[in-house]
Amino acid sequence: MFEYLYRLHSQRVYAVCLRMVGNTTEAEDLTQDIFLLLIRKIYAFRGESAFSTWLHRLAVNLVLMSLRKKSLPIVSIEATLDPDDETVSPDPASMIGAADLLLEGSLDRINLERSIAQLPVGYLRVFVLPDIHGYEHKEIAGILGRSVDDSKSQLHKARTRLREQFREQQRDRARDERLAAARMRPRSSEASLL
Repeated sequence: MFEYLYRLHSQRVYAVCLRMVGNTTEAEDLTQDIFLLLIRKIYAFRGESAFSTWLHRLAVNLVLMSLRKKSLPIVSIEATLDPDDETVSPDPASMIGAADLLLEGSLDRINLERSIAQLPVGYLRVFVLPDIHGYEHKEIAGILGRSVDDSKSQLHKARTRLREQFREQQRDRARDERLAAARMRPRSSEASLL
């Protein structure tokens, strides 16, 4: 029975792990850990939801626990790099004043979550099932009681709406940057006069 469950659900569990950790080796290890945990926790499945939903939640919880256990790298402020030294490979974490890509990625993630939350309920359901939970259109049609073509159409409309929202956010961000730059120009020209 365990082998059957593994063959049936391992690809979806692996996809969830890979999406969350971004590392194939770590995702494979976590997938194995999840199925070992499944053996110990199968008694906790009460049948209140689909087994795949319960297993997905189990996988997400285990990956989150794994991510919490990881310690972040410690970087000394004094350990800055000499920009003229070409023999040292640059470590972005130690480059003070450089763009913070982790922060930018976090902001993008927050903007994505806000945009998804702004989707109408019908679009939201149809967007979340395939793009976040990995369901196929046939499964979505069964869950929502719609046709496969309707599911595909709604997903296309939801993605189009998200793209439009991102474009609006990018335009707003570019406008704000231009305004901030324009406000700084008169000050710098005044300073040069003094």
